[in-house]
Amino acid sequence: MSVVVPLILVCSTLLAQKGTPLPQLEKATFGAGCFWCVEAVFERLPGVHSVVAGYTGGTKPFPTYEEVCTGKTGHAEVAQITFDPSVISYERLLDMFWQSHDPTTLNRQGADVGTQYRSAIFLHNDNQRVTAEASRATVRKEFGDSIVTEIKPLTEFYEAEDYHQDYYRNNPAAPYCSVVIRPKLKRLGLE
Repeated sequence: MSVVVPLILVCSTLLAQKGTPLPQLEKATFGAGCFWCVEAVFERLPGVHSVVAGYTGGTKPFPTYEEVCTGKTGHAEVAQITFDPSVISYERLLDMFWQSHDPTTLNRQGADVGTQYRSAIFLHNDNQRVTAEASRATVRKEFGDSIVTEIKPLTEFYEAEDYHQDYYRNNPAAPYCSVVIRPKLKRLGLE
């Protein structure tokens, strides 16, 4: 980390000196089943600067993975996406959100079952609320069943443990990656 921070400062300083405006990054936070899948999908999109696996929407401060898995903390597994809206819009992120999971199944995605796997959009501002609600209304026509995706303000975001970050990239031969993530990426044209 000590090498990254100075490098970022040097690059920022050089860009500012050349009169190049720095990108104004925004955040989006989505729950769409296992955060390993969500992370793998969104980190492949142009304009996405980073994706962090984490937890939100619950009551316990600083929950652990084991606690979230019990379903008793109320948290959802989520991916927090930092993106450049001049390259990829929030609307495009929402399009990928709807395509990447089944928003009609309550508290489950495939074999992953529990409230921690719920479909959810956690809002960072009022503009995202308006956009997310309009997007949900538009895609309702595409699904035969009712959409159960919750749309609510982001409260506290807790970063998941290090071994959950970049899971697919770091564990491509893991069974979950081979059986669940890779086919999803192929279906979405991302691998």
